[in-house]
Amino acid sequence: METLGAQLSVVEEGEVRIVLTSRRELSQQHGFTHAGALTAIVDSACGYAAMTVAPPDHDVLTVEFKVNFLRPAIADRFIAIGKVTKAGRTLTVCTGEVLGERGSTREVIALMQATIFNVPVDASGKAPRGSAGAPKA
Repeated sequence: METLGAQLSVVEEGEVRIVLTSRRELSQQHGFTHAGALTAIVDSACGYAAMTVAPPDHDVLTVEFKVNFLRPAIADRFIAIGKVTKAGRTLTVCTGEVLGERGSTREVIALMQATIFNVPVDASGKAPRGSAGAPKA
């Protein structure tokens, strides 16, 4: 998030919000904030929200998401909101939305549906070799 200049603004059980201020460096050819930047913050918001309800000794990893963009990303700042819809032992389903704020106007820019995998980790914080989701050597 540091590369994008995004900041965590709210962290609660089952919900996380990330704020991104619009910058020219994050725009695409038409001057709108790039979909990749917005997808990154809403994916992170969903992942962090899933982490707030993950089982002990687990980390999280996004395994699937879909994003629908409802309008061009024209705003002074964007708020990505990730919320846990259903937390399971292995998978957590989250919904996300990106709101654009421009002056006193706030509009929904994008919606996300995400599936997050609860990755078991050992005492060092790493996924044990050979476990589901662990990187192969």
